[in-house]
Amino acid sequence: MKRRLTTILCADGVRYSAHMAADEDGALERLRQCRAVMEDLFAAHEGRRINTWGDAVIAEFASVVEAVRCAVAIQERVETENLGLPEADRLRFRIGVNLGDVMTDGGDLYGDGVNVAARLQELAPPGGVVVSAAVHEFAHRQLAFAFEPLGEVEMKHLAGPVRSYAVRLDRRNAPEASPPAPIRIRDADAFSKTGRRLDDIRAWILAQPRGVQRSAGFILFFFLINLLFSGIATPWFIFPSLPFALHILRHRRRLRRAGEAAEG
Repeated sequence: MKRRLTTILCADGVRYSAHMAADEDGALERLRQCRAVMEDLFAAHEGRRINTWGDAVIAEFASVVEAVRCAVAIQERVETENLGLPEADRLRFRIGVNLGDVMTDGGDLYGDGVNVAARLQELAPPGGVVVSAAVHEFAHRQLAFAFEPLGEVEMKHLAGPVRSYAVRLDRRNAPEASPPAPIRIRDADAFSKTGRRLDDIRAWILAQPRGVQRSAGFILFFFLINLLFSGIATPWFIFPSLPFALHILRHRRRLRRAGEAAEG
């Protein structure tokens, strides 16, 4: 026998014995339809069917990425085939994908590479896909699917635990927009107070003589230029604003003295 590294896909029907017990002819027809879908997708993703037994299918792929794409496509197509059927009649599959060393004998494959793929499918939910760490290492950089780590899992008839990942068919790796954070009550109060302060400043400026309004306008102008070109970390606007700030302070002092004289 020869050995080689390859990607193995194992698909197994969920509760197929129960489907057969309820309706043998219908269950067999649905299995044939699903296998026809798989054959088409194997060819489309440069894979080939290795073997079948009962309701299980083993396939081989030269590309890890194409094997995962094919597994996801199978689950999506099978679910589409199920749409017109009652829930009790819907045939679903669990799929496991592994990259491993195998022995070849003619067209058949043997060894732990195949056994791990078969055990991985047992971890998948109905309609789901579980892959080994080796598959994840190659596929997660190339595919937009999200992978959920399942940790190291002990599997019967294997020497040690196998690290595995579930493919999240309902979610992609593309960044998801985060919902805006709700404004807390204290934040809303702060916004309200800020708005009131701005209204008070605006009302005060409008009530001032034209010279004071010009001085306030120049100070605001210098501040905005500073903000646009240097940021607030370098507050150079203070220096050209000093004469205008002094003009405003002198005006306030004159008003205060006038008020004190009127009271006296």
